[in-house]
Amino acid sequence: QVQLVESGGGLVQAGGSLTLSCAASVRTFSTYRMGWFRQAPGKERDFVAAISWSGTITYYADSVKGRFTISGDSAKTTVRLQMNTLKPEDTAVYYCAARDPRIVRSPRIATDYDYWGQGTQVTVSS
Repeated sequence: QVQLVESGGGLVQAGGSLTLSCAASVRTFSTYRMGWFRQAPGKERDFVAAISWSGTITYYADSVKGRFTISGDSAKTTVRLQMNTLKPEDTAVYYCAARDPRIVRSPRIATDYDYWGQGTQVTVSS
């Protein structure tokens, strides 16, 4: 069982930055693939970014590529999402998630993730 707790959300003006953190109850990278998703009101939960078990391979949605960076700490218990040049369309609840590393297909599929945090609200004002 993995417990995930997100933090770092808030209100920021367009063009600003925020860093989200996801603290895991266990060492995650050696056991799980980690990802970030987001969900805006009335919309589906969308993939944002993911990181490999080694922490060296990253994946991004096209909408955030070049602006967001996913990373993990050396203890492999915290995953971060650095968000720069934020836009109003980035407004959503952001979720951290973990999935079985034996799943080899794209990390962009939300239903492949077994564990989810409670989410943290990010609001970008124009």
